[in-house]
Amino acid sequence: EHLLICPGPESLTHHGGGWLLSGIICINILILGCALVSSSAFNSVAITAVHRQIFLIILLLLTMLWMLFYTIITSRKNQAVLFKDSHAGPVWLQAGLVLFGLLSFLMDIFKIVNYVGYLHCDSVVKVAFPVVQAVFLFVQTYFLWIHAKDCVQLHTNFTRCGLTLTLSTNLLVWMAAVTEESVHHTEIYDLNMNISYKFYKGIMAVLQKSDSSEDTNNFKIVPFISVSYGDKKCKCSHSACDTFEEAFYYLYPFNIEYSLFASAMAYIMWKNVGRIVEDHSHHKAKFCPKEVRLGPVMGILLVVAGIATLILYEVQILKEDREKRNAALLIHFIMNIVIASLMCLSTVIGCIVYRLDHREHVSEKNPTRSLDVGLLVGASMGQFLISYFTIVAVVVTGARGYLNALNLAWAVLTVLQLGLQNYFIIEGLHREPFHVIREAALHTNACALQEHTEIDVVVDSNRPNYFLTLCPDKPSWKRRVLKEVCAFLLFANVILWIMPAFGARPQFDHSVEIFFYKYTMWTAIVNIGLPFGIFYRMHSIASLFEVYLIS
Repeated sequence: EHLLICPGPESLTHHGGGWLLSGIICINILILGCALVSSSAFNSVAITAVHRQIFLIILLLLTMLWMLFYTIITSRKNQAVLFKDSHAGPVWLQAGLVLFGLLSFLMDIFKIVNYVGYLHCDSVVKVAFPVVQAVFLFVQTYFLWIHAKDCVQLHTNFTRCGLTLTLSTNLLVWMAAVTEESVHHTEIYDLNMNISYKFYKGIMAVLQKSDSSEDTNNFKIVPFISVSYGDKKCKCSHSACDTFEEAFYYLYPFNIEYSLFASAMAYIMWKNVGRIVEDHSHHKAKFCPKEVRLGPVMGILLVVAGIATLILYEVQILKEDREKRNAALLIHFIMNIVIASLMCLSTVIGCIVYRLDHREHVSEKNPTRSLDVGLLVGASMGQFLISYFTIVAVVVTGARGYLNALNLAWAVLTVLQLGLQNYFIIEGLHREPFHVIREAALHTNACALQEHTEIDVVVDSNRPNYFLTLCPDKPSWKRRVLKEVCAFLLFANVILWIMPAFGARPQFDHSVEIFFYKYTMWTAIVNIGLPFGIFYRMHSIASLFEVYLIS
């Protein structure tokens, strides 16, 4: 008898220098891109937005060339893709990628039309960049839709380098979009206070609100020069420039989410290069909306109420009347406190059900699940950052006044809600799916790796094989409760994504943090933490949907 030793799923993925080389490429591109993006945010230095865009155009073109090479040459080889990772590139992620890609394409169209009006007095690069990015959107979306599940076995080193190039490009596009969108909300064009209308009203209200001359004297407006269209003397050649400019800034959140979705999918493909996955049949649970009622109804009501609050906030915060501005902040704070309180309550209920649930924890290695958990915890740090800085500022200043008290309560509840929700989602992702029929099947340990012909993979003989019935007629009460909780939290995270993504910035419209940390420091804190907080909500929606299906 011959003893055949089969490599495990991860044992072949660390051979060769592709991992090290691709990692070096990724780090260098990211660091160089960070330097260019950060430097181009100020026109007081030699690096401008045009230099940044030229660098991004080169990256976009190189990434598209590699994607075409992979699609036309690598993936069509006979032994190239022998395995598919069933957990990678789920339908909801692919659907989200297409949706955000279409909205990002619309944003690029608006940019092209807008920038064409400045061609007579500005660089042609500002038109070329959205054109190249629009083409990139189509190429990348098609590439990820078709190949997101691939565990490629050929050209592994080159494929790893191409995937880290894709990852780095998407992260830098995300970083550039976040920088430009953040600067747009706080832009001051020169020392003569020629600033955006909304921010001007916000600063004036802050100054009027302060009863202390000492605080007012200590408040300094620091000029933050925007990444704009070039020289402010350059006038648009057509009358629709302002309309298209305002329109594409409202589409920035979708472009930001698209880049992050694509980055996550590229990372999973990179982890799966050379990977031999276990040949288990993958049973998908069917989405059954009839199983839940209370959670979606309550969640939809929250979304409607939140959108109404956001519209009222956007209208009232522009008013010169201090009382109307305070009323807008009051309604916004109360709405967020109600949402956070209900989310905490529902999450506690879900955690109690977990304690009563005896499902086993999943033990198999899964790059997709590991990435989901890492992104969830990492992205929540942005909202934790803003909340804790707010807590310190309000407590140290005494929390006087109802607005300060509400701001403090919102920050504390946000910290509590983030912690509970992270625990609920991570615990749910690591639980075995509910099952109705369990059939245990024994598998042999013998397997062989036959070069160029077939690859048989070792499977765990002690692992039971679960078969899920689709849409069971009478789900257990624990299943129903978990699904209701997931559905409610999903909609609640939707409205908590919509409000900051589409212009609600109480961090700048309320004065305590600005006076305590000074404008420059507080702007840096918000502009770093808020984009991660927005992404956290979007990622939570996706993770909660996954937990819903598992439940």
